[in-house]
Amino acid sequence: MENKALETYIAEDNLPYEFCPGCSHGKVLGALSDSLKQQNLDPSEVVIVTDIGCVGLSDKYFVTHAFHGLHGRSITYASGIKMQNPDLHVIVLIGDGGCGIGGHHLLNAARLNTDIAVLVLNNFNFGMTGGQHSVTTPFDSITATTAHGSTDAPMDIAGTAKVNGGGFVARATAFDKDLPSLISKSMKHGGFSLIDIWELCTAYYVPRNDFGKKEMMVYMNGMKMESGVLQETERPSFQKSYQQIQKQASQEKPMTGLELETIFSSKLDKPIRVVLAGAAGQKVVSAGNLLASAATLSGLWVSRRADFPITIQTGFSVVEIVISPDPVLYSGIVEPDVVAIIAQEGKSKVARLTKAMKKTSVIYFSDGLDEIETQAKVLPLAFPESAKKDVRKNISALTAGFIAKELNIFPFEALKEASKKIQKPKISEINLSVFAHFE
Repeated sequence: MENKALETYIAEDNLPYEFCPGCSHGKVLGALSDSLKQQNLDPSEVVIVTDIGCVGLSDKYFVTHAFHGLHGRSITYASGIKMQNPDLHVIVLIGDGGCGIGGHHLLNAARLNTDIAVLVLNNFNFGMTGGQHSVTTPFDSITATTAHGSTDAPMDIAGTAKVNGGGFVARATAFDKDLPSLISKSMKHGGFSLIDIWELCTAYYVPRNDFGKKEMMVYMNGMKMESGVLQETERPSFQKSYQQIQKQASQEKPMTGLELETIFSSKLDKPIRVVLAGAAGQKVVSAGNLLASAATLSGLWVSRRADFPITIQTGFSVVEIVISPDPVLYSGIVEPDVVAIIAQEGKSKVARLTKAMKKTSVIYFSDGLDEIETQAKVLPLAFPESAKKDVRKNISALTAGFIAKELNIFPFEALKEASKKIQKPKISEINLSVFAHFE
């Protein structure tokens, strides 16, 4: 695209500025316009992103693209715009209030080194809403909410960006003659850049604190917050790194998922809702996967949901399976048709479900469980006599085989085929020997 540099990037039809007399925001916007002129940028290649606050009025004063959003979120919008179109020059205009509210976004954009330029118009208070203290308000400052002086430690915005890996970090004032050049340098960096620009809020902060340009420099020195370029690294931007990963991924063999084609048939004419409930370590979820896969191999629609705590090898393990001849539009189970319980932990977890079951439903249970409160028919898991030696180690696989035989909603061969297709050979070999007890 041929650049179309302008004498000014300010949309003069929208002037005058809606800022208070003496407010430094106008100086910063003028410096930004001069910077865009220095860089000879086409306005269509530039996006200015703002959020709420006095600085949020700024985007309409430019002839570039603009985006205005929620307080503290401008950095996230800018990051998304840059990801979608890496060729754009994306500039964030944000206040110290927005940096406080969106601090999480600030430090993560710096950490990622996302390729945006952040200009912080830092006037030490919330100017738009009456001069309340902000995250950058210096100690002892008088504001609308700190009538006797602020006791909060001021946030070092530039230091925050620096310590979190920001590629280009600087601190300046709205009165610096070289501010346009510094903005240009930050935009050309090729990674996350931030300039913490100290300025004056003449409506609230200046009158309450007898504050001016001279005092600003005294504050800066007193708080040991140096000015100038504080950090400049050559780390690749997030966008470049991401593009490289995408390029590498496109050259590799694509991953292929498991496909289960229909090779069996079923006479099921209505949905059936099955719940398996046991304890961690019993391979309950694996058994649920086998039943769901066998149904899929038989041309049925299936949803499968697993539930277990964050702990390992302790607690409950529950799997809910909806099997239907038609698409499953709701995967939740409020009232099961069949429940198989193989451990006390699972029984306790599904008590709400078993209590809701009707007389036409059935619950199968293993030995050693307490009485179950339900209207459903309660029957034992009657495994074949030959399977007793497998109950301790392979009770879930036995339960899957038992359920497959009892419900008869797909051929038993489908369960065996599911084991061969979705499980590792050693596991499949064990389960096929378990299923042999039912033949």
